[in-house]
Amino acid sequence: MKVIYIAGPYRSRTEYGLELNIRAAERAAARLWREGWAVICPHKNSAHLGGVAPDRVFLDGDLEILRRCDAIYMLKKWELSTGAKDELKLARKLKLEILFE
Repeated sequence: MKVIYIAGPYRSRTEYGLELNIRAAERAAARLWREGWAVICPHKNSAHLGGVAPDRVFLDGDLEILRRCDAIYMLKKWELSTGAKDELKLARKLKLEILFE
C-alpha cells in the first residue's frame, strides 16, 4: 500500500478559518483512504496544537514525515501556504508522485 501525504493551508487568521482548513484536509483524507491509500494528514496530527512547540518544529517534523511517503496530495489553495510550497518542493526533489485536488 502506498503512503500519501496531504499538503495545504493549515493556519488562518481566525479559529474558524483554521477549523475549515482542518476539515478540508479531513475530507481529502477520507476520499484518499477510500481510494486505497494509507494517508498521512498532518492537519489532523497537530490540530489545535499551536503554541505547544515553535512553528519550525512542526514544519520540520512534517518534512521528515513527507520523506517517508510515496506521494503528496496538494489541496486546493496550497499556493497560499508557505509550508505546502516547501512540501511540494521537497516532494519534487524526492521524485514523489504528486497529485492535485
